[in-house]
Amino acid sequence: MEEFPLDAGERVTRTVRKHWFVLLVSFLPFVFLAVLPLIIPPFLMGVATTSPETSALFALLSTSNPWFRLFLGLWWLCLWIGAFNTFTQYYLNHWVITTHRIVRIRQHGFFDREVSSFLLVKVQDVSTSVDGIFADLLGYGCVRVETAGDASRHFSMDGIDNPTGMRDLIMSEIAALHADKHEV
Repeated sequence: MEEFPLDAGERVTRTVRKHWFVLLVSFLPFVFLAVLPLIIPPFLMGVATTSPETSALFALLSTSNPWFRLFLGLWWLCLWIGAFNTFTQYYLNHWVITTHRIVRIRQHGFFDREVSSFLLVKVQDVSTSVDGIFADLLGYGCVRVETAGDASRHFSMDGIDNPTGMRDLIMSEIAALHADKHEV
């Protein structure tokens, strides 16, 4: 599926997604919430054995109870859908740097996609930031590109692998574009 047509003489330089560690961190809440129903019932059953009145109430949280298994299955199904949505966001949100422009493709949900772009000749500023110890150790950060125009726009993408290299790539494409313009 072609998201956008390339102009004559335009070629894709690089496609960039977020760093793999950002995906891993976004999966951690799903793993915690998936394991939580397996940890809480045994803990509550241990508390219930001290009081005979509450043991019948906590027997509902047993895996032999079909209603608990139904709840557990629905819980895991919802978590699986949420994790799949997180992966879809990771995989489909990306930047495409071409020789003439930067294209940002953002997936907002399963069926909602936004494709926006701007020309490299309109770029005024490219800045990067690396915040945090993991970002510094693993080499990911934020790239922010600002454009010229009436309504100053900017594109920013967090969690990019090697943000300094990405900034240098964008600046070299801009320099090459300006050099080609001056040769003509």
